[in-house]
Amino acid sequence: MKQPTRLFDIPHYQLEHIPMKLMMTSKVGGEWKAYSTKEFIEAVDQASRALLELGVKHGDKVALISHNNRCEWNIMDHALLQIGAVDVPIYPTMTEADYEYIFNHSESIYCFVSNDELYDKVSAVLGKCKHMKKVYTFEHYEGKNNWSEVLALGADETRQAEVEKARDAVKPEDLATIIYTSGTTGLPKGVMLSHKNVVSNVIAATPRIPGLIKGESKTLSFLPVCHSFERFIQYLYMYNGASIYFAESIETIKADLNYCQPTIFTAVPRLLEKFFDGIVANGTSAGGLKTKIFEWAVSLALQWEPEHANGGFYHWKLGIADKLVFSKVRAALGMTQIKVVASGSAALQPRLARFFNGIGVPILEGYGLTETSPVISVNTTTEPGMLRIGAVGKVIDGVEAKIAEDGEILAKGPNVMMGYYKQPELTAEVMTGDWFHTGDIGVIEDGFIRITDRKKEMFKTSGGKYVAPQLIENELKASHLIEQSMVIGSGRKFPSAICILNEPGVKEWCSRHDITYTTIEEMAKNQQVRDRVWQDVERANAGFGKWEQVKKIIIDTNEFTVDNGCLTPTFKVKRKPILAKYEEQIEALYAE
Repeated sequence: MKQPTRLFDIPHYQLEHIPMKLMMTSKVGGEWKAYSTKEFIEAVDQASRALLELGVKHGDKVALISHNNRCEWNIMDHALLQIGAVDVPIYPTMTEADYEYIFNHSESIYCFVSNDELYDKVSAVLGKCKHMKKVYTFEHYEGKNNWSEVLALGADETRQAEVEKARDAVKPEDLATIIYTSGTTGLPKGVMLSHKNVVSNVIAATPRIPGLIKGESKTLSFLPVCHSFERFIQYLYMYNGASIYFAESIETIKADLNYCQPTIFTAVPRLLEKFFDGIVANGTSAGGLKTKIFEWAVSLALQWEPEHANGGFYHWKLGIADKLVFSKVRAALGMTQIKVVASGSAALQPRLARFFNGIGVPILEGYGLTETSPVISVNTTTEPGMLRIGAVGKVIDGVEAKIAEDGEILAKGPNVMMGYYKQPELTAEVMTGDWFHTGDIGVIEDGFIRITDRKKEMFKTSGGKYVAPQLIENELKASHLIEQSMVIGSGRKFPSAICILNEPGVKEWCSRHDITYTTIEEMAKNQQVRDRVWQDVERANAGFGKWEQVKKIIIDTNEFTVDNGCLTPTFKVKRKPILAKYEEQIEALYAE
């Protein structure tokens, strides 16, 4: 067949060009269950026949919610798409109120969830959702509707001709999915993406992925598939014949990495920060000469530059560091075969990009939004001059980007969304002709996009000076003692920051300075620790103008998480809830 033009064409394209014995696999009852390309397509057709039996038709909306990525989710995704239905992926961490709003707003008629917890959560709002008929679980529970009941309806192939007729009727421009953005404020917005939006993005981004060998590459998928980044990359894996292993849970990633030994996977900066902290904590715990060798190796990695810009002697030393330290780190992480890690969703600290590239785990940072299906630009090593630390790469083929007068990044291309579902007024706010307003502030240097902040997150001090908090926050997080940070100061005399301590880093520092470590809460009160944190704040300040520099800090130990409402499901900081949480401390800080 020719190049795919609709999302459900991709498995058929794989079957014709790169038939896989292991197309994807996930754990069912503790055992890995795999699908070949042929078996996957057969399962998709059966599910499509079942959906037709349930009365699902072209344009109907069906919600999908899962705690973990799994084959069943993908089967339902393709089964819905090929009969012209629209799937509505939802984050499992959203509230019942969000579910109620999304079900009603999207007019979803069925919902498929991963487990009993989500089944109960959805069931609690079913009475308030006038369109929703039934909810099914992928996992088996007594007394709860299971998706196997639905599949059984499609076991008879009588309706297959009807499936093929429905499939032929779907156009590339048709609506494929509505993705409700988690957002940091307000109600979720339903981003409408067509088949063409996503498929064009898959084809255009493929040449940017190094080491993607058709039929041989392996990947571990663990980021939420309801997020456009992970979902897009799964279509890209299918298009390029990479075997997909689905992690059992976020807690089993280390074991799953070791089992899969991937050549490629996707990550977000928050996860890479956790990996980095764990590597440093383990490497410095040995003591004596081993610790000194480890610290020397890390210092080398942190100097890494693309395309051997450091010179031959540096890379000779890096080779020694690799034999002594980095090869063991990669083995411990389950990354002995890794060719590339694609990082997205949030800004990656340059030190993390240098470190992982330096230890032989190539990190390629990209940029995009749900509204752009999602990729606008990405770094790559497939050709010279296409990777720059601190930038998010050059735009992919077919996509254009420019900087507006106020510094906002605008994008145009076949990947730009159809609009926000049922909200034409919001769509109009972000579109100027064919140009989409990303909400990000940045610059384009030698073709590389560099993001400096979110437009809505920039603030003015009482002196009228603009402050871009994200840049400062990334510098603060370069400290081994600071896990997370949020810069504040809108309408105030000067910027301040909330700094969440990094427990492994604090433990390691205390050990090296003969300070008795008790608890992280006690260490947050320890003046020596506080003084050391302030030194790192001053170091971070050095790169900014006087009006941007952090003058005071709040030190805390309670991590920002999705569960406590301080992070979105894609690990972006939710500023309003955090400001509310620390309101008294902030007022006291500025009253001093």
